[in-house]
Amino acid sequence: MRDVWDRIAALPEEKRVLLIRQLQERRMTTEASRDQYDVAIMGGGLAGLTLAIQLKKTRPATAIVVIERQEHPVPEAAHKVGESTVEIGAHYLRDILALEEHLQTQQLIKFGLRFFFSTDDKRDITHRVEVGHSVPLSRKLDSYQLDRGRLENMLSDELPRQGILLLDGSKVQRISLRPHRDFHRLQVLHQGREREIEARWAVDASGRSSLLKRQLGLAKKVSHAANAAWFRIGYPININEWSTDPDWLTRICEGERSLSTNHLMGPGYWVWLIPLASGSISIGIVTDASMYPFGEINRFEQALAWLRQHEPQCATEVEKHRDKIQDFRVMKDYAYSCQQVYSHERWCLTGEAGVFLDPFYSPGSDMIAISNGLVCDLITRDLNGEDIQSRTLVHDKLFLSLNGIWLAIYEQQYPLMGNPRVMTTKIIWDTAFYWGVFGLLYFHDTFLRLADSPGVAANLSRLTILSNRVQAFFREWHMLDQPAASDTFVDMYKPLDFMVKLHTGMIAELSNAQLETQFAVNVRLFERLAGQIISTVIEAHADNFEHEAMLSQIQRWQTEPFLAELIALYRRESRANPIDGSWIMVGQRKKQEITR
Repeated sequence: MRDVWDRIAALPEEKRVLLIRQLQERRMTTEASRDQYDVAIMGGGLAGLTLAIQLKKTRPATAIVVIERQEHPVPEAAHKVGESTVEIGAHYLRDILALEEHLQTQQLIKFGLRFFFSTDDKRDITHRVEVGHSVPLSRKLDSYQLDRGRLENMLSDELPRQGILLLDGSKVQRISLRPHRDFHRLQVLHQGREREIEARWAVDASGRSSLLKRQLGLAKKVSHAANAAWFRIGYPININEWSTDPDWLTRICEGERSLSTNHLMGPGYWVWLIPLASGSISIGIVTDASMYPFGEINRFEQALAWLRQHEPQCATEVEKHRDKIQDFRVMKDYAYSCQQVYSHERWCLTGEAGVFLDPFYSPGSDMIAISNGLVCDLITRDLNGEDIQSRTLVHDKLFLSLNGIWLAIYEQQYPLMGNPRVMTTKIIWDTAFYWGVFGLLYFHDTFLRLADSPGVAANLSRLTILSNRVQAFFREWHMLDQPAASDTFVDMYKPLDFMVKLHTGMIAELSNAQLETQFAVNVRLFERLAGQIISTVIEAHADNFEHEAMLSQIQRWQTEPFLAELIALYRRESRANPIDGSWIMVGQRKKQEITR
């Protein structure tokens, strides 16, 4: 059978798509009018397609149908937003789903996240504070810039090879959940013909359509309010060509700056530039809704005018190639959550059908990876005859708790984006936290067995409190310290030993016992790093007697028991094991590190 599919794959695209469709139609005419499956996945985007393949790899006997509204193949470049991956999502695609060949040959290997902070003159990128990598990170931890259309076409082509039915061009008209019967029932309109599908499990991967969430009334608002507009240009705009300054160009020892997810930062906003393997580039504007009216960016001409005002160097490049604009899309008030995502009554939500928080650190594919893993675990165990009721409660609480931690990283933090000093510290803290907490646990499959790891669960709760307080500290610091800074490069990886250790630690292949020990070590490190941030900021401003608000805030920090404990821990342990403090107070000459 594999030989047959290999021969089909070798056909020209139009013939291949036509033949696959004919084979599927032939199969459908021989089936009864009522189809039965183990799993019906509503939505054939990234979340639904990857879940279908993961389920089949985990339990090959599983009968799966994917119901997708859009016809395949989909367009490349101007298809869907969400092109940038980071380590968790990349590991899911590359290693768990075994898509390494496609990622390495048909997509772009990413050169990390990179940030440029505003100065008074935004027409010369060399004068901005730049935060990023000077060398590529471990190749075992590659992340990617994804042409979503190209990836989803490959995945949809793979489904029939795996014995998974894709009903593209289909609309789910009715979902009848029947938890006390063997099968749920779906009414589907497929190519003008109604089909009744029965499935033991119903999984909503329909994106923002959120079919099940709407039906069950599970929508949950969040207080994070932001808007986005984006477009693709059929020309490979290269940020590295924005200057010929040799000092700026040689900051990068190895790698291509243009392959980073580049962020142009300002108060209450950021602009992304993401290259695509098809030769296009994705450019997006993301703004705090309370600082910039949506009407300023919700049409292309308005968005271009906004760029002229806030990011003129970027606007100039866009105007050079505006004849190659491929699309323009917007999303108003994009963040939302959900009251429940998994149920032992055999339904689940995954991907954007459940939650969506913010694109700043490119977490979309991470959320899919974590959620799909939990969903796959529940479905496989149920189909194998296991009672999953208590496990479902644990998985549901875990996923929503992780989203709560992630939300606090973005919530109320957009005003800080014009403050290079605070944001540089925040970005490094957030990245370290991502590698040393979420990454470490995901790469070691710990989320799937958290109920069996009480020590890890307790430390995760402890870190939640710490993370939320540090994010609040960043806001308090920003309110009192908003300096100008320019002409600075902050290498967020190579010079910082703790960053290198946390990054490579994700692939340490630890045993369960070793993982629990290492996670406890990481918790201690983050408590020390928090103490270092607070101590450094206090010391830098303690002599500013004319700044009454700052002195009052310092007094509050010093007398708050939780922060005082962090400061004491940092000072005590720094005697024998100091931490490089160059990542804090960028642009200001600091006193000697506190080690006593």
